[in-house]
Amino acid sequence: MATLKQRAVLLWVVGSGSACAWAAPGDTVAQITHLSGVLTAKQADGNTKMLSVKSPVHEGDVLSTQAEAYARLKFIDHSEMVLRPNSVLKISEFTFREPDPKGDKVRLEMLKGGFRAVSGMVGKRSRESVSFSLPTATIGIRGTHLGALFCQNDCDGVPTPNGQTPANGLHLDVAVGGIAVTPVTPPGAPPLPPAVLSAGQFGYLPPLQNGVQLPMIQVPANQAPQVRMPASISQNSPAPGVSGKNSEPECVIQ
Repeated sequence: MATLKQRAVLLWVVGSGSACAWAAPGDTVAQITHLSGVLTAKQADGNTKMLSVKSPVHEGDVLSTQAEAYARLKFIDHSEMVLRPNSVLKISEFTFREPDPKGDKVRLEMLKGGFRAVSGMVGKRSRESVSFSLPTATIGIRGTHLGALFCQNDCDGVPTPNGQTPANGLHLDVAVGGIAVTPVTPPGAPPLPPAVLSAGQFGYLPPLQNGVQLPMIQVPANQAPQVRMPASISQNSPAPGVSGKNSEPECVIQ
């Protein structure tokens, strides 16, 4: 039986660059390091442009991958994210000043689709300052490599152990560290407490049922969707011109 690390295909080098990096609204906060297919960015001024390898990504950008497109981003704090096809991600907030941890703030909104992500310097020193928002939950990290897949009748082709399309709802997995998942409840409904997933665990948050949000449940590994990334995206070789010093050994997850 494949382990979580065998199933979550993402190669990662933990960056520990020493240069002072910071971002103000509209500043460059990431760069596209790998791309397969069409990726667009709707900018804060309303303009939309196509992105390519080495294209900058700015705070406020809304990134959209088209069918069969994968995109890998490296952020200024050395965190990384891979977007799946037909995904929409908003870089809502990204503030990182290496000398000033108190100013750290990362908020990424996954409006559609799925991703894999590995936390960087902000997640290491100020994990409470990092959050991922999805349509049905908010995710806090605990030094993490996580995967998320939000299905709403659009997950055809994602492999599952039983060969069937993943159920609608939010599918989560953790390869390293842990996450706290707080479901979004309907207005007027009592809030649900956060649910925790640790390394090697899978979770599923079902969609609303009769206007009620059920809690997240843990899913056995042999029943969870297998969200894989193509080798052209998961390889660790950076695009020409993409900088980043590495002081730790390569961690290969495949």
